[in-house]
Amino acid sequence: MKVALLGGSFNPPHVGHLMAASYVHATQGVDAVWLMPTFRHPFGKQLEPFESRVRMCEALCRETSGWLQTSLVERELGGGGRTVDTLAYLVERYPDTRFSLIIGSDILRDLPQWKDFDRIQRMAHVTVLYRAGYPAPDTVGPPLAEVSSTQVRDQLARGLEPSELVPSAVLQVARGEGLYGLRGPR
Repeated sequence: MKVALLGGSFNPPHVGHLMAASYVHATQGVDAVWLMPTFRHPFGKQLEPFESRVRMCEALCRETSGWLQTSLVERELGGGGRTVDTLAYLVERYPDTRFSLIIGSDILRDLPQWKDFDRIQRMAHVTVLYRAGYPAPDTVGPPLAEVSSTQVRDQLARGLEPSELVPSAVLQVARGEGLYGLRGPR
């Protein structure tokens, strides 16, 4: 089995995540894409509770026919969200699975801060997607949506509902849990 891993804070998940996962599933010969919400952000970002972010990811997964799934591996490990540690655990736990790791071209500038990126590359094929606004060599695919969770949170803080950036099922979970200042049914 071939699985592509898409990790992130998913604070909240948005259409850019869905587009990235769909593109990889459609073009990179993988059987499944696993969303891996970070349990604790390795660089100390403030996050909504893990379980809430998992429920939003699961709502995003319902937009597909089963190939997109949410993994709880970060909670199982309970660590600092280091990709190398997560990947080592998954490789050992699923010895018959070939993993690839999806990152956006916007992340390339952060790689020097990642722990053991050379080891990550030995354990999994790294697929760098072209994120709009971040051209880089060796990326695959067309520029993906210029959307970020930060942008979504900023809109929510201003009282705007980002219905064109976040699937309605994800917004429904966020509203139901009172995340990001959202309240009540809409």
